[in-house]
Amino acid sequence: MLPPKRQIHTLIEAALQEDHAREDVTTNSLFPKNIRAQASIIAKENLVIAGLSIAKYVFAKVDSKLEFTQMKKDGDPVKVGTICCTISGDTRSLLSAERVALNFLQHLSGIATLTNQFAQAIKGSTTKILDTRKTTPGLRQLQKWAVTLGGGTNHRQSLKDGILIKDNHLALLKSQGISVEKACQLAKKHSSRRLKICVETDTLAQVREAIQGKADIILLDNMSPQKAKKAIQLIEGRALIEISGGITMKNIHSFGKIGADFISIGALTHSAPAMDLSMKMTPTPNKQSHQPK
Repeated sequence: MLPPKRQIHTLIEAALQEDHAREDVTTNSLFPKNIRAQASIIAKENLVIAGLSIAKYVFAKVDSKLEFTQMKKDGDPVKVGTICCTISGDTRSLLSAERVALNFLQHLSGIATLTNQFAQAIKGSTTKILDTRKTTPGLRQLQKWAVTLGGGTNHRQSLKDGILIKDNHLALLKSQGISVEKACQLAKKHSSRRLKICVETDTLAQVREAIQGKADIILLDNMSPQKAKKAIQLIEGRALIEISGGITMKNIHSFGKIGADFISIGALTHSAPAMDLSMKMTPTPNKQSHQPK
């Protein structure tokens, strides 16, 4: 879901200040008076649109009198050439808000589109596509929201939302003579509330230890589809199974066929290409000019 409005407004205000959107020297020098115009935001490629509701906030933050009309809603598949929304009002406000609004739209639509491509690649299986914490600082909730719009599922939002025993944890524990099995037991014993225990494994020996430790979720990290299939057969339903590491559009189909519960992909948020959207403007009659003298 979307972050709270207060958080969205804080993010947008920071972006507008970064761009000095209220000090647009080019626009202000060329348009000293109000000239009305209509802007259309158009998809330049096929995509899943995400961020229209954020763009609406951006334009409203710059000028509350702007009229924002959506033709599409967040999460809709959109074909090239489609007008996603229009914004009408003062030319100066439209131009000053353009880049910040498009930056959010292009980035979030990129995440939603890439997620949708992965989800479609394993359509028909029961495996869910998960995101990770590999997000842009400050934008995590927006990025994870975009993942859901593309058909993915959110992994833990932060470090407090679940116990994930990773390779660095295990390496440090091993130096103290603590096994994977014992690590699972320690996590269950000392966690302040009953959270699911997920343990990262990259060998079949670690998988066996995680089973002995009664891990709730066993993460198969950087395994080939063949090796992951052997691990799943070894687990035999005694834990949920997550696959991660090196997942691409070339191999996702192979991983989607072997019966994992989840496939987590960091690229959804850290490497999604921005989608091509543009804002085109046309002048509209100035209401003031038609008033009788």
